[in-house]
Amino acid sequence: MMVCQLASGIWQISKLVWGCLCAPLAVPIDCMLKPYAALHTWGPDMSQQQKRDEILQLTRTLGEPHREYVIIGEGNTSCRIDDDAFFIKASGQQMETITADGFVAVNFEPVLALLDNPPDTYSEIKRISNEARVDPSVSVVPSVEVTFHAMLLHECQVDWVGHTHPVAVNKLLCSNRAEAFAKNRTCPDEAVVCGPESVFVPYEDPGLPLAIVMRDKVREYMDAYGEAPKVILLKNHGMIALGQTPTEVRNITAMCVKGAHIVVGAYQVGEPVFLSREVILHITNRPDEIYRRSQFV
Repeated sequence: MMVCQLASGIWQISKLVWGCLCAPLAVPIDCMLKPYAALHTWGPDMSQQQKRDEILQLTRTLGEPHREYVIIGEGNTSCRIDDDAFFIKASGQQMETITADGFVAVNFEPVLALLDNPPDTYSEIKRISNEARVDPSVSVVPSVEVTFHAMLLHECQVDWVGHTHPVAVNKLLCSNRAEAFAKNRTCPDEAVVCGPESVFVPYEDPGLPLAIVMRDKVREYMDAYGEAPKVILLKNHGMIALGQTPTEVRNITAMCVKGAHIVVGAYQVGEPVFLSREVILHITNRPDEIYRRSQFV
């Protein structure tokens, strides 16, 4: 009897182990067909301190000199705290060396109101942005780009935003090939990670004027594709990666930079051969690629 019970116990354990080993190999069809942004439980479940730690790590990573994404005071990051507020890199902070005190919590509502009722003067914009701080006693003030960060977190319903000025990307954005780079893809994984195309924004004065124009372009993209963009490219300026996690922002930025290197190299030996629109839409809507993309978040 004891032998039978032992054998039965071993059999149950072996089934459990086998199931655990095999589960990652089976892709439930309902999971494959869900938008990948719905496959995670990030964002509101994280504590405020966790988010501050995560945005610190993300910002420092994007600011690492060997990546050539930013130098000195370039670039900024943000993340949603909750429905009412978000963290953003403070003005004048360097991404490579930033500390936890280099971020400021800002209320959404007064910043978003600026886009619909833009003040006449820069000083008034600055006053309203600074007064939007959750804690007005902190010494740091929000980045000048606070308006587009608030707008993107709100309009696109993402939790994380990373804005950088990569050398490779700006080689194209500071040329007459900028829009072609934004509208096309060279490789399948570029389409999978960065979306079917990037939002392209002509040069505009950084700050509120840029945020207003950017919002129009983002809405056009969302009307066309029925989802938020992953990449926004700013003429003569830089790029923005939008994600549901810090990892996704890092991955999107890296893939966009790789794409820029490929396109620049292709122009050096002739002309780039971009994927057709049919191929891009096919690859980005394949159920297995949707599932695969969810694993990169």
